[in-house]
Amino acid sequence: MRRKISITPFIIITFLFFCMNWFVLSGISVISTDPLVSPLFWGCMALVTGALVFSIVRMRDNGMDLLFKIATHTFLIVLVAELLFAAILLLGDVYRLFSGGPRSIYWVEFAAGVFILTIFAFLYGIIRGKYAYRVIRHTLYFDDLPASFDGFTITQISDVHSGSFNNPKAVQKGIDLIKQQNSDLFVFTGDLVNNKAEEIKPWLGHFSQIRAPYGQFSILGNHDYGDYVKWPDAMEKANNLQRLKAYHAEMGYHLLLDEHVTLHKGGQKIVLAGVENWGIGFGERGDLKKAMSGVDPRDFKVLLSHDPSHWEAEVVRFPAKIQLTLSGHTHGMQFGIEAFGIKWSPVKYRYAHWAGVTGGDGVFLNINRGFGFLGFSGRVGIWPEITVIKLKKTID
Repeated sequence: MRRKISITPFIIITFLFFCMNWFVLSGISVISTDPLVSPLFWGCMALVTGALVFSIVRMRDNGMDLLFKIATHTFLIVLVAELLFAAILLLGDVYRLFSGGPRSIYWVEFAAGVFILTIFAFLYGIIRGKYAYRVIRHTLYFDDLPASFDGFTITQISDVHSGSFNNPKAVQKGIDLIKQQNSDLFVFTGDLVNNKAEEIKPWLGHFSQIRAPYGQFSILGNHDYGDYVKWPDAMEKANNLQRLKAYHAEMGYHLLLDEHVTLHKGGQKIVLAGVENWGIGFGERGDLKKAMSGVDPRDFKVLLSHDPSHWEAEVVRFPAKIQLTLSGHTHGMQFGIEAFGIKWSPVKYRYAHWAGVTGGDGVFLNINRGFGFLGFSGRVGIWPEITVIKLKKTID
């Protein structure tokens, strides 16, 4: 029996979309009274919306091809720009209710300016922003860090999503920036591909350049298991995962699958562990107890776990203290503001802490903003990140 799909949400969304566009047009009409403005506006919106619907319908046969990407990105840019225009216009109208008088043309012009700046910001994010790599440094202090590891550095990247890359020269700049850090240890915290292992093949030569004195270690993310595409059978899906694991080895990365290794320096040691993906709503595969099996509870531990929701759900509750957890997954939603003391992204409504370091009292979590991009082929305000963490021993 086929499940009936309600069209009510679609009708509500369509109605709200129409109302927002009508409201935006009412603001534009303050700037220009040309009779052609209204038909041109509605014609453009019909074209943008129609292209989106058409590309979605044909996606079943053509996949996410160039037309799909152009249509979805155009619609997204216009939608966000209109929402900001409408929000500013609404604020002006609320003020007008109390002050009286007609709409101020200066207020509408300000809203129009924000509209235009938003479009340019998105275009920058698509053309340049997605490869605008940033190095973000953190120095973390621990009472129980072995003295030999005082000043030990870790470079972390996450969420490569190699299937989205289309610019080898730009990616190489990111690789060169990683190499320039000369860290003691390199770690990658999951999502090497979007869906299929073959996506990393054109980029093996890039990521295999990364080397560190204490090794290169990696884990799997939710996208690495191939859960988001249809496979001919379970065997092909399993083979895809095995190929992906082989590519990690080919790049020189030690893939940690619910296991740990011991790093030695100056007669002392720290433990580096990695779990398979464990995330609320994204598959709870990882086995932290297995990864820490045989580890002395007194050892200093660094854990690689792709999804930060694992930290609050299990890691901080684990009987043995895990001093540092390194995660990714959120991408900072590839859109937000991190400037002038403001740190905001829509992803905060899913993850209270979504980027950077949190924690205290010798137990920390770092969330990397991601090296690549997925879905939206760009980044606006949340730039691709290379994290460098320096471990320091607290001086009594």
